[in-house]
Amino acid sequence: MKLTTKDVKVVENPEFRMLNNRVGLFNSSYQDFKRYGIPKAQLILTDIPYSLGDKAYGSNPSWYIDGDNKNGESDKAGETFFVTDENFKPAEFMHFAAQMLKPEPKEREGRTKSSSPCMIVFCEFMQQFYLIELAKRYGFKHYINLVFRKNYSAQVLKANMKVVGNCEYGLILYRDKLPKFNNNGQMIFNCMDWVRDLGMERIHETQKPIALLKRLVELFTDPDDVVIDPCAGSGSTLIAAANLGRKAYGFEISKRFFVDACEAIQKNVNPDMFSMAQSKYYARKANQDVQQPKLFDV
Repeated sequence: MKLTTKDVKVVENPEFRMLNNRVGLFNSSYQDFKRYGIPKAQLILTDIPYSLGDKAYGSNPSWYIDGDNKNGESDKAGETFFVTDENFKPAEFMHFAAQMLKPEPKEREGRTKSSSPCMIVFCEFMQQFYLIELAKRYGFKHYINLVFRKNYSAQVLKANMKVVGNCEYGLILYRDKLPKFNNNGQMIFNCMDWVRDLGMERIHETQKPIALLKRLVELFTDPDDVVIDPCAGSGSTLIAAANLGRKAYGFEISKRFFVDACEAIQKNVNPDMFSMAQSKYYARKANQDVQQPKLFDV
């Protein structure tokens, strides 16, 4: 089912749902973030549009009927993944991130562990270089490249291609201080394995695996920290964060994806992670911080 411009139109009163008392999802653009007063994030974790245009399915079996190039091209040949790609502006995204990431804490004597925030952005290979330079204009002076290695490739149907791509890419972007990092003092490689989701229904063309997202959330946040995904899609980032005891907020402009993501969150978030009393306490605390009672009145 293809999206239309009607499907992604931002309504005047966007729908908001608070799910499982610690996950908030807006059917709205992240550009409207000032309207909602959500708390600032320890981590922004998102998969931005790759701006592939009509080549979105170029290396994917979906370009062909039944995934076989012998059958000819399908109706996805020469099409974009989503019409929302056309509306995405990287500079506005960076402005959002600069505003919604927590400020870096002041140095304290005796503090050994960093509590500085960061953002992690999944992106297309060539996008990395543009994003690194753009991020500097918004105060994100430093970066770390990430590579996610799959054990399969979508490029296997390309004629005459003997070396096929099996990786996705991302960036850790931060301001001045190294971000919070939890791994018992041990280093990690910047190349990580990509494990397919087997238990969660596929909602979104570029849906990321829950296990990988959980690993990133675990590394760069603590329980009760806030995680924001401004391009929420399937809601997988919010599911990963909530199941680790973090508070999670997302924005999704497509009504269809918003509805499907809400259902996925309700189905896949463990309701026993927090007790109801804890959930109400933290929700009210966030409400007091941002002075937006209608969003957190649980």
